[in-house]
Amino acid sequence: MRPGVISRVGITDRATTTLQALIAQHGPVLFHQSGDCCDGSSPRCYPLGEFQVGAADVLLGRVFPDTSFWLAADRFEHWRNTHLTVDVTPGRGNGFSLEAPEGVRFIIRSRLFTDAETAALEAAPAPSRGSDLTG
Repeated sequence: MRPGVISRVGITDRATTTLQALIAQHGPVLFHQSGDCCDGSSPRCYPLGEFQVGAADVLLGRVFPDTSFWLAADRFEHWRNTHLTVDVTPGRGNGFSLEAPEGVRFIIRSRLFTDAETAALEAAPAPSRGSDLTG
């Protein structure tokens, strides 16, 4: 992250370790969080190119090393004033997510942005949407 730039998403060291192992096994990946039923409140990790981001989905940012984290548009409206941190915990989560066979699941931890962070984000350009993708 560049100095002075407010991040909307981060990742813990534990989740980074799991993510590194998944990337070593599957190649580049992305996160997507839909917010729908069936564990939709947990981020899902997919091989890059095997999940099509929706036109309204919002790119919250990138986590280690350059893994994009996408959020469904309705979830973004709900969480626009919240910093999300990807973490990992023991247990089985969504079977569609790459970490499921490893006996762990990605989860989200959150905190509200400070007033200063909110002001900086409101002054910054809007996050990219899936419709901004080319090709």
